[in-house]
Amino acid sequence: MLLPIAALLAESGHGGASAFWREVSNPQALAAIKLTLVISLIVVGVNAVFGTVIAWVLVRDEFPGKRLVNALIDLPFALPTIVAGVVLLALYGKSSPVGVNVAFTRASIALALLFVTLSFVVRAVQPVLLELDPAAEEAASSLGAGPLAVVRRIVLPSLIPAIISGVALSFARAVGEFGSLVLITGNLPFKTEVGSVYVFGQIESENLPAAAAVSVVLLLAALLVLGGLSQLSRWRSRHVL
Repeated sequence: MLLPIAALLAESGHGGASAFWREVSNPQALAAIKLTLVISLIVVGVNAVFGTVIAWVLVRDEFPGKRLVNALIDLPFALPTIVAGVVLLALYGKSSPVGVNVAFTRASIALALLFVTLSFVVRAVQPVLLELDPAAEEAASSLGAGPLAVVRRIVLPSLIPAIISGVALSFARAVGEFGSLVLITGNLPFKTEVGSVYVFGQIESENLPAAAAVSVVLLLAALLVLGGLSQLSRWRSRHVL
């Protein structure tokens, strides 16, 4: 891992700090980076809520088709991302069979990222829920605690480290996602062009220093968020204990 990262840093530093800053402060590059980070943060926030709810339903409830739903959660892991892009374009593009056309809009970016990242939170939270002893919840309920109080005081403290772990993986995947975005977003500069697509465009234009510089910024953003969430998870685990 260190060799590719070292090569990336060396390429991004080609020409010195002034050249690096010029590439990352380019209005088009800056717009792509901001769009990537903002939508990635929104997506992981949605994942944290709905991924936890889905994991809860899969573990605690029984319903027809549960095995199918459980299997579908792993679909984004197995499906090539470019195929996911084709599926999303067919489902939510101009000829949408459900009457929803979000192609070439920023909503399509969030939709694609949700599709490829939601599974991380579900699969991070699910094993923890399976290990939780329902006796503590039953005891709290017998003492008069309401359902929300039980969830807030008994369940969530145990789930938070797992939720944070899933969110961290979701963010890292969202920041670097390419295949599911390249078709449905239209890659319109200053509108729907994300960082990974901008990098690809610069490589096609043989502007490797620009591609490397933006890649380094995205990498640093992902590492900062991962590091911060990791520290928060460790602190929370000690606090719970």
